[in-house]
Amino acid sequence: MTHTGLAPRHVPLALLTTTLLLLTTPPAHADDPSVPPGTEPTATAPVEVDPNDPDLKLPEGATLAEAKVLDIKQVVEDESGDERREDTNADVKFALQAEVLFGKDSAKLSADAKARIAGIAEEIKKQNATQIRVFGFTDNLGSSAHGDVLSKQRANAVQAALAGDLNSANVTFEVRGYGEQYPIADNASEAGRKKNRRVEVTFPRTAS
Repeated sequence: MTHTGLAPRHVPLALLTTTLLLLTTPPAHADDPSVPPGTEPTATAPVEVDPNDPDLKLPEGATLAEAKVLDIKQVVEDESGDERREDTNADVKFALQAEVLFGKDSAKLSADAKARIAGIAEEIKKQNATQIRVFGFTDNLGSSAHGDVLSKQRANAVQAALAGDLNSANVTFEVRGYGEQYPIADNASEAGRKKNRRVEVTFPRTAS
């Protein structure tokens, strides 16, 4: 498993911003290759619609289709691509590339990594979140077994740093190492593999 690169100088987040409007479809299946289990989007409507409401102009014999949610996703990535934040109606997700967190083939956090994780901890406090997912991922170089172990070790390291920053008995963590599963880019290029070597921290959005 190849994981190269030194932690670059921290570039402030929000230099590049993209806002997407996504019409959600039914939730992804558990075997969706792009989404870790338990993180599928929901298509539950925020309000119930009465199909017998006289203000609904339905043709005779027609029925109302199942309601879908218009989900809003805002994606903010720093100029280097080392850190990415995704905000939806329900969750906040931070994705940090492994190179800014760890040395080559290492699960020891760098000084720059600790500063970035402290920033995530502050956002967790702001959202009053108590359930946090920390997932580690690698590229597809080297053995799959090594990637599984390394990604879990890296997720554990980020979780331990978050736990120290939050210092709260009310916070619970789900920590997993997925190795080369669930890539977000093409592993055929180094640029794609770099994006896939990452740790994601996800927690519910509870504050406006």
